[in-house]
Amino acid sequence: MTISRAIAAMAAFMTLPLPVHAQAAAGKAGTALADTARDVTVTVDTARAEGKLPPVWRFFGADEPNYATMKDGRKLLVELGKLKSGQVYFRAHNLLSSGDGTPAFKWGSTNAYSEGKDGKPVYDWTVVDGIIDAYLARGVRPYLQIGFMPEALSSAPKGTPYQHSWRPGFDYKLIATGWTYPPKDYEKWAELVRQWTLHNIERYGKAEVESWYFEVWNEPNSNFYWSASPEEFYKLHDYAIAAIRKALPSARVGGPDVAGPGGTFMDGFLKHVSSGKNYATGETGTPTDFLSFHAKGKPSFVDGHVRMGIATHLRETDGGFTKVLSIPALAGKPVVIGESDPEGCAACPGPQNDYRNGTMYSSYTAASFARIWELAQKRKVNLEGVLSWSFEFEDQPWFAGYRQLSTNGVDLPVLNVFRMFAQLGETKLATVNAAQIPLEAVMAQGVQGNADIGSIATRTAEGKVALLLWHYHDDDVAGPDAQVTVNLKGLKVAPAGASLWRVDRDHANAFAAWQKMGSPQSPDQNQYAQLEAASRMQAERIAVSASGKDARVSLRLPRQGVALVMLDAQ
Repeated sequence: MTISRAIAAMAAFMTLPLPVHAQAAAGKAGTALADTARDVTVTVDTARAEGKLPPVWRFFGADEPNYATMKDGRKLLVELGKLKSGQVYFRAHNLLSSGDGTPAFKWGSTNAYSEGKDGKPVYDWTVVDGIIDAYLARGVRPYLQIGFMPEALSSAPKGTPYQHSWRPGFDYKLIATGWTYPPKDYEKWAELVRQWTLHNIERYGKAEVESWYFEVWNEPNSNFYWSASPEEFYKLHDYAIAAIRKALPSARVGGPDVAGPGGTFMDGFLKHVSSGKNYATGETGTPTDFLSFHAKGKPSFVDGHVRMGIATHLRETDGGFTKVLSIPALAGKPVVIGESDPEGCAACPGPQNDYRNGTMYSSYTAASFARIWELAQKRKVNLEGVLSWSFEFEDQPWFAGYRQLSTNGVDLPVLNVFRMFAQLGETKLATVNAAQIPLEAVMAQGVQGNADIGSIATRTAEGKVALLLWHYHDDDVAGPDAQVTVNLKGLKVAPAGASLWRVDRDHANAFAAWQKMGSPQSPDQNQYAQLEAASRMQAERIAVSASGKDARVSLRLPRQGVALVMLDAQ
């Protein structure tokens, strides 16, 4: 698809799908390149552990909270809950925003707070209960964001609209309307948060609510989300945290979920919560059980194709780690990267974001998570979560090009990478792989020379060996396959075989299947069933050559492909 057509599609607000994914469009060219495969050898010492691999991938989120109660949102929550039931967390904006619960792009509402004619608070938990109920019924728990400001409490200047009018293609600054302001009355703000926490305890039980994460607002260092000073946010944060802890002293509280590493705003916040005077209590510091910041990549559109910005993503991650480590009293706290994505706006289409439907998104996810794990280990950061700001957009065109995990209830390839992550063990095994580009090089210039053919080997809780492989390049153009040979040494028992799961141009790829159908915008029930089937990973049996305590596995890995190998034996 041409650039002019992409621009026309944007102008029509996505009534047409975004440009065809470059790898799929390559077609025969990709097949021809695959005939000249690159030989890669991976050696795994199964008897030698190299630290832990915590399941940081189990966090997700979205601007639009009301999608969780809608048909495709409920369906996707089931799939997220299956990844690690009871240990998957979901973060949503707008849980306290005023409105009737009708979602729009980058908007949602619950109308939890209003005021009567006498100015007294009126609490209505009906809509927000429905959202949290939808999570918990499907094995997902809240990473509960306290925000945004209810209309009756907002200190926005008179005449400021409350709900924004932003839509894809509009200037992003239009999202900053009345919900971004501090409260007119901090005591009412605190009491709202306290009452909500008490209600959650009564409805879900103390033990359940103790398992949640509580944080205040989103990206308060950005004038898109916060229309006041940093000090005013520290005050907002203090009052909210004090209210939560008053209702539930054992609640897990933290923040501040800043955009990027946070700059001087984050410096001020860390100083305030560690040694400043608490606005709500007058004490020194603010209770802080975890710290959070955001890290994003920066894709571009170069010579007719997408070029990803994994280097930017990793440098922002490293910058956030540096901030966390800057205050000794906070350096050991758990860290959640509260949004970690290839770029910054899930609802924003455009040629530079033409990676989302196909295997560029899935291979990027494997390669970026691997480096974030490695970077956290190198910096000795207590990394607990890496949250993917991606869910679904209800009742939008098929494969519309938003950053999401499914389209119209059909899974995108990227969701299968999270299913692969869920099968990895938490003990990392020593691995030698010359084709995996070193962390420092990826952080410096990304992956723009040789492709990154990387690997992570783990031992599962059952004692099996699980190996994740990816074949990633920043440029979304066709390239040769990799012919991968995996040598496994020090096995306790020789395996009889192995299971293989794939996500690539020909496997677990609903987007490619949809294109082969002719890209229908109204698939019938039979086509829908075919797309669902095409989206799912299917386990293949592959041969293992064993000799004593050593074994060998071989497989072909296409460009932008991801694979998981699980050995039968230990």
